Amino acid sequence: MQGDRRTVPPDDAAPAGHLADNIAYFARALRTAGLPVGPGAVVDAIAAVEAAHIGTRADFYWTLHAIFVTKHAQSVIFDQAFRLFWRRRALVEKLIAALSPIAPGEQTSKDKPKPGAERVATAFPTGTREPPPPKRALELSAQFTMSDRERLASRDFAQMSAAEIAEAKQLIARLVLPQDKVTTRRWRADPRGRRIDARASFRRALATGGHFVDLAWRQRAERHPPVVALVDISGSMADYSRLFLHFLHALAERRPVASFVFGTRLTNVTRALARRDPDEALASASLLAKDWEGGTRVAASLAQFNRQWSRRVLGQGAIVLLFTDGLEREVTPELGAAMDRLHRSCRRLVWLNPLLRYDGFQARAGGIRAMLPHVDEFRTMHNLNAMTALVAALSVKGEDADPRRWLLPAA
Repeated sequence: MQGDRRTVPPDDAAPAGHLADNIAYFARALRTAGLPVGPGAVVDAIAAVEAAHIGTRADFYWTLHAIFVTKHAQSVIFDQAFRLFWRRRALVEKLIAALSPIAPGEQTSKDKPKPGAERVATAFPTGTREPPPPKRALELSAQFTMSDRERLASRDFAQMSAAEIAEAKQLIARLVLPQDKVTTRRWRADPRGRRIDARASFRRALATGGHFVDLAWRQRAERHPPVVALVDISGSMADYSRLFLHFLHALAERRPVASFVFGTRLTNVTRALARRDPDEALASASLLAKDWEGGTRVAASLAQFNRQWSRRVLGQGAIVLLFTDGLEREVTPELGAAMDRLHRSCRRLVWLNPLLRYDGFQARAGGIRAMLPHVDEFRTMHNLNAMTALVAALSVKGEDADPRRWLLPAA
C-alpha cells in the first residue's frame, strides 16, 4: 500500500498522508453547514475509509455518509457538501488509488441545484485543503440601506444560509407572544374580585372563633387557549417546516401546544418538542417521523387526526394551525369531509401556506379549493415577517386573511 502511495504524482494528486486531513476538513465544513459532526465521527470516518478498502467514488461517498449522516433530513446537505468539497478533478479517485492497488475510473455527473445548496456553499469557502486566496478590502456605505434584521425578516426561509438560519432561530425564540387569554368557568382567589368566596371566608373566621369575618374574594380564571399544530413535512415543505417547528417550540414554553407532523402518515411530536433545547427537540421529532421529506397524504392524515386525537386535544377552545401547501395528489371527497370536521371541532382554524409568498398565486389546485371553504384564516408562512403577523393574529382575527376572497372566480 505504501508503494502505491509513492506512485501517485505529487503535482496533480493529493500528497500521501493527506487523506485524513481532507476528511477532517470535510467534517469541519459539514459542521459549519449545520450537521452535528463531532471529533469522534471524524476518527470513525478515517478508520472506516481505511478498513473498507474502497474502490470507487460511490463506495467513498456511502462510507462517509454512513458515519456523518444520522437522520434522513441531513442527506440533502451531505450530498451537496460532498459534490462541492471533492469537486477537484479526480481528487477522490487519486485518494482511493493511494489506498488500493486498483485505481478506479473517473465518474462525472452534472446535477441540478438542490435545496440547501446555498447553505453548503457558504460552508465551503476554500473547497479542499488549499489555503484561501487573500480577500480584498471593500468599503461599503450603509447609507439608505436596510438593516440586517429587517433584511433577514423579509428573506425567504428556503433561501437562507446556515448563519441566517441560526440567527432566525434566535429571533424566533425572542418573539413577543400575545396575551390572548380567555375566561374559563373555574374560579380563583383574587383580593380584587367581585364575588365573595364563602368557603374561604368561613375558614378565615375559624381562626378568630367567629368574632371577626375577613371576607375572601374570587373571580373567573383566565388562561391561554391551547394551540394545536398540524405541520406538513413532505419534500416540498421541508425548508419551511423546520423553522416553523422552532416557532412551535418557542410557543410551547408559554402556553399549551400540541404538535403533529404528517407526510404520508400522522405522528405526534408534542413530547419531543417539550425538550428545553430547541435543536435537541427537533432532532427527537425527526427520529419519530419516519416519513420526513417524503410524499403527502393530507386527507388521510387529517382523517387520522380527527379519529384518534381530536377529542383529546381540541377541547377548551383550541386554535388549530394547519401548515401545508395543500397540493394533494388525489383530491377525493374525503379531504373536504376531514376539513369540515376539523373546522367544527375547534374555535379557529388558521391555514398557513408558503405558496402565498407568490404575488400571482391563485387557488386553482383541486386540493386547495377543497380545503379553503373550511378555514377561518388563510395566511402565508415563508419568512419572519409572516411569523410575526401570525403571532399578532393569534389574539385578534385578521380581516386581511379572509379565505373567501381566494375562492372568487378570476376575472
